[in-house]
Amino acid sequence: MSNGFVQRGGWWVVGQFLLMSAILILGILCRDESKHPLLLLLGSLLLTAAAICGMGGTAALGRNLTPFPKPSAGAQLIQHGIYRLIRHPLYTAVICASLGWSLIRSSWPAFTISIVLSLFFDAKARHEEVWLRQQFPGYPAYERRVRRFIPWIY
Repeated sequence: MSNGFVQRGGWWVVGQFLLMSAILILGILCRDESKHPLLLLLGSLLLTAAAICGMGGTAALGRNLTPFPKPSAGAQLIQHGIYRLIRHPLYTAVICASLGWSLIRSSWPAFTISIVLSLFFDAKARHEEVWLRQQFPGYPAYERRVRRFIPWIY
């Protein structure tokens, strides 16, 4: 692995890819055939939230979009669009998608790994925010104003 890969947080990307792959596979292989309507509804709502957060985050980031947690040297601090409501909408999107997928598939092993993925993204976001504070003097004020994953809550 190149030094730049490691310095930009590449191992975080590898970790999330492995967890997301496990969730996908477990959702296919380990599922309960009985579909509870409430699980289907909740899963569908989570997938809808994932789509909104994912599209909103991607659109607002524009050229700043990168798979790495460490921002590029020329990146700008984005505070408009969905970033007015949550600091990490793309992480929120993946969390909601994995939980939604697990519920729709009625896969408790996938749901368990989705919880692990949520904790992983929380740790990754905390690590990323150290870099964001270093690069953007206005980031601490942004952190105080905007929640990490869930608007007004967390």
